[in-house]
Amino acid sequence: MDAGRRQDGETGGVGGTGGAGGGGRPFDGGGRGDASGDDVEALLRARLRLADEQIETPPGLWDRVRRTGNEQTPEARSPRRWPYVFALPQRRPYAIACVVAAVAAVALGVWWLVRPGPVTQQPAGPPPTVKIAVYNSERACRTGRSLECALRLAKDPYAAYAARDNAAGRVWHGDELAARCVVTDGQMVRDEAGITSTRWYLVTNGQGARGWLPGVRTRNTHEVPVCPEDVK
Repeated sequence: MDAGRRQDGETGGVGGTGGAGGGGRPFDGGGRGDASGDDVEALLRARLRLADEQIETPPGLWDRVRRTGNEQTPEARSPRRWPYVFALPQRRPYAIACVVAAVAAVALGVWWLVRPGPVTQQPAGPPPTVKIAVYNSERACRTGRSLECALRLAKDPYAAYAARDNAAGRVWHGDELAARCVVTDGQMVRDEAGITSTRWYLVTNGQGARGWLPGVRTRNTHEVPVCPEDVK
C-alpha cells in the first residue's frame, strides 16, 4: 500500500509535476500571455508607424498622374463641356443677344467699307462705230451700181490706192458704212474734182467686207476716233 501510494505519489508527483508544468503554465502563462499580447501589439504598431514614415512617393508620380489626366480623349471630355455650352443661353440670354448684335453690326460695317463698286459691263461684240456715207464726186455715178462707178476699199492706207493688190472690196455712192477709226497720215488721194486728203477710214460695208476708204470718197461730218497703233 505504501509502495502503491508511493508509486501513485510518484506517478502523481510526476503527474503533479507535469500538472504543475503543464497545468501551471496555462495559469501562470495565461497571466504572462496577456502581458506579452500587449507588448506584441505595441511592437506591431511601432513597426507600422515606422514603415509608414519610411514610405516615400516615387519620383515623378504626380507628373504622370497629371499627364494621364491631360491625355484624355476629346470624347471623354466632351460630356463636361456640353452642359456649359447649352447652359449659356439660359443663364445670359440678354448678354448673348447683345454680343450677337454687336458682331453683326461690325460685320455690316466692314462689308460697307470693302463692298465692291459697280461693275461696268463691257458691250458685247465689236467696238462702237460711226456711220459715214460714201460720196462719189462724179455726178454720173451717183445713181446705179455699175462696176464702172464702183469705188475701191483698200487693204493698206499707206500703199498706193490704185495698186492692183491693194483692193479689199467695193462700195457705191450713198452706201452707209460703219467706220471704226481713222488715220490722218495715209497715202494722199486726189478725186475727180481735185480734192486731196491723207485721211483714211477703217470701214465695214453692208456685205461685211472690211477695208480703208479714202477721205475724198466721203463727206463725213461726224467725229471718228483715231486708230490705235496696233490697227494701223
